[in-house]
Amino acid sequence: MTAHLRRLITIASLTVLIDQVSKYSVMKLMAIGQSIPLIDGYLRLTYIRNPGAAFGIFSSSSEAFRVPFFLLISSLAIVMVLIFYLRSARDNTLLQVGLSLVLGGALGNLADRLRFHEVVDFIDLYFRQYHWPAFNVADSAISIGVVILLLDAVLAARLEKLEAA
Repeated sequence: MTAHLRRLITIASLTVLIDQVSKYSVMKLMAIGQSIPLIDGYLRLTYIRNPGAAFGIFSSSSEAFRVPFFLLISSLAIVMVLIFYLRSARDNTLLQVGLSLVLGGALGNLADRLRFHEVVDFIDLYFRQYHWPAFNVADSAISIGVVILLLDAVLAARLEKLEAA
């Protein structure tokens, strides 16, 4: 197996493992709606279930629509990430890490949708009356992966500019 495939499997697997263990722990140790302050005024664990997507999009849609829709979208995203990875990331470590995090996060949330028809969220960031919607490790991995992908794109554009000069 090549180094870039080992990297994909390792990062994506660790992401799914950490995501699923953290969600399992929250489900076993907390009641839905329970909140535990971690950093007063900024961060707490709050166990919720999100039937929708980011920011609760489609959460009020019927389960008959929502579940197949999210399973399809998640599966398509996973396939697209894998295809892009296999075609484009062979010699680019930054791109490999970003795509691997996105893949691991997508797989972690897909596992929830398959088992529960919703996603377990528990990280609750806030400042005074301002709240970010609760999220989980998989969401964090996807977000960090996207930031890495954007950084890679900026660096690639700068390198092209330097080489053209």
